[in-house]
Amino acid sequence: MRIEKTSILNEVIALVKESDFCFAFNFGKLKVTQLTVLRQELAKHQSRAMIVKNTYFAKTAKVLGWTDVSAMLLGPTALVTGKGDVAEVAKVLTEFVKKHETAAVKGANVEQAILSAVDVEALAKLPSKDAMRGMLLGTLMAPATSLVRVLNAPLLNVLYALKAYEEKQNGSAA
Repeated sequence: MRIEKTSILNEVIALVKESDFCFAFNFGKLKVTQLTVLRQELAKHQSRAMIVKNTYFAKTAKVLGWTDVSAMLLGPTALVTGKGDVAEVAKVLTEFVKKHETAAVKGANVEQAILSAVDVEALAKLPSKDAMRGMLLGTLMAPATSLVRVLNAPLLNVLYALKAYEEKQNGSAA
């Protein structure tokens, strides 16, 4: 392998290795302006798209120990890598693919798990990490909130009784 090709391969391996996820999609017949719009949208989510030869992608997958990426090696390939919320990036990618019929999601690797195109669509339907954290926090706080209400109930009943007694005293004095 020539020095230039080895350098490119090493760059692709390093980029994928330091990323939290790697999506593969077919960018067939897309115009440069359309890819630029996708890249700008991905940049908002700490991600980037890079067009890669299938041979480089196959060698990268082999080096990283991914199993059976043969389904992702059909047609022209672009990789989307990055850090952060994988569900948000999946949403951006699936929305882009819906708008451009010539593009298609091939699959992904998230935390050493190979995902099919159907799995990526399911991932895109998940709420963001922040929304999921909020739901979890609400679920965890619900029993504590209920406990505080139960513990405060007798005290509130005493206060209501004292308030009623005070009003009764004020009413009879007038």
